[in-house]
Amino acid sequence: MSGYLRRLASTGAAYTAASILSKLIAVALLPLYTRFLSPADYGAAEVMFAAVVAASIVIRLGVIEALLRFYYKTDEVPDRVVATSFAVLFWAGTIAALVLLPFAGPISDLLLGESEPELARIAIGGLWVLTLSEYLLTIFRLDERSRAFFVFTVASVLVTIPVTVLLVVFLDLGAQGLLLGSYGTGVVFVGALIVYHHKRLSLVPDRALTKRMMRFGLPTMPAELSLYSLSFIDRIIIARTLGLAEAGLYSLAIKVAQSVNVLVRGFQLAFPPLAYSIVDDDEARRAYSLVVTWFVVVMAVVITGIWLTAPWIVRIFAAPEYFEAYKAVGPVAAGTALYAIYMVLLVVLGRTGRTEFNFPATLAGVGSNIVLNLILVPAWGIVGAAVSLVISYTLVLILMYIFTQRLFPVPYEWFRLSKVLFSSAALIALGTLLVPIEGFPELAIRLLIFACLPLALLLTGFFSPEERRYLAMIRRPRELISNLRATETGEDADRGLSEVYEVEQMNEDMRN
Repeated sequence: MSGYLRRLASTGAAYTAASILSKLIAVALLPLYTRFLSPADYGAAEVMFAAVVAASIVIRLGVIEALLRFYYKTDEVPDRVVATSFAVLFWAGTIAALVLLPFAGPISDLLLGESEPELARIAIGGLWVLTLSEYLLTIFRLDERSRAFFVFTVASVLVTIPVTVLLVVFLDLGAQGLLLGSYGTGVVFVGALIVYHHKRLSLVPDRALTKRMMRFGLPTMPAELSLYSLSFIDRIIIARTLGLAEAGLYSLAIKVAQSVNVLVRGFQLAFPPLAYSIVDDDEARRAYSLVVTWFVVVMAVVITGIWLTAPWIVRIFAAPEYFEAYKAVGPVAAGTALYAIYMVLLVVLGRTGRTEFNFPATLAGVGSNIVLNLILVPAWGIVGAAVSLVISYTLVLILMYIFTQRLFPVPYEWFRLSKVLFSSAALIALGTLLVPIEGFPELAIRLLIFACLPLALLLTGFFSPEERRYLAMIRRPRELISNLRATETGEDADRGLSEVYEVEQMNEDMRN
């Protein structure tokens, strides 16, 4: 089992590293952006960014989800799967952009409550860019070529950031500058990725294969859209009821919580290829359970730290008029972590082929999210939106758990998970209720409370005897490394062809 964790960590690390770099740069630029953009401008740009993602989910038609499954099926030709899925997405993205352009004005009125047709036109162009770039980077994930994924992603970030700064700071283009910087440079990298993968791509889909992939992927599309809308509808409701300035504060809270999103993104990219490559069902059940337990531990550590230090983070990285955003940072971070756990359950459904069960769960989450936002946002502001997000994700997880346990039971370690959640919640409550949000001494006290989380896990008996032995060996690094290598050698026979294939891909990356 530890072999799967190491493999997940190695591929996820590359995906996470690229995301960490981009998010660190984005957070580092917040003092600049928040001084050159009003909360209303920032809110308008973020609503458009979210709208592009939501529209991209629709026009992808579940093709990327089907690609991740069909590429590994023994009765399909992998190269044909790649070529057909690209053709479908290329034409879907192109046609959608052409159809939407004449309606830029009404679209901006609907989303922002005011007419910003130029902003909407840039977003529609970004829809084409985002759809194809997501697909082209997925090809690296299929091959578990994490290094190539890292290089292209980091190069994109390093080009996008200075261009965006030029447009926002020096040319004073406001919200339009944010969108142009992101999607304008994205066109260049989409072209580069098409050239890089051109031997595997096609503009003519295989009709029979397309039908099979659609049968699998289409049921995932409304579910994915409804799930994403949980983090999109709230911004529209905030913009329409409280104004774009409050939407800007909520968007900043989401940005500050990006450290959780970084880990979620790496997990989201790395877990499906690993999970689908495990052939034996019993082994898959054990692996899924172990992955969930330790991912929850990592999430608990990060969320506890962010929740307790949010006021100081916002004060450092944003202009004073954005300070109230700190109130929503903690709940937003928790909601992001719940989404990651949903990804595990979604993979379980994908393994069984019963993806149609995904939609009822996410639809229930969307319905509850709309109702809760309409009730809580007028009363609690952006905190109400964050609380609605957490409750709605929790409902989705409960329903998904019920469905997946009937189809593919997984022995989750509930007793251990409860210890993690209780320890994290208790420390967050202790810090937020008893320690003020002003001054360095108060920050030091909160950091001390955060540092108590490993001790709390130890006192509650979370760690197994084997895990305690590894913890004890931290004081003896050589012995720890020796034990890990011995475990890895003993598991070589069980790693399968996918593990060998990953090594071959790594060697190819080094040769190139």
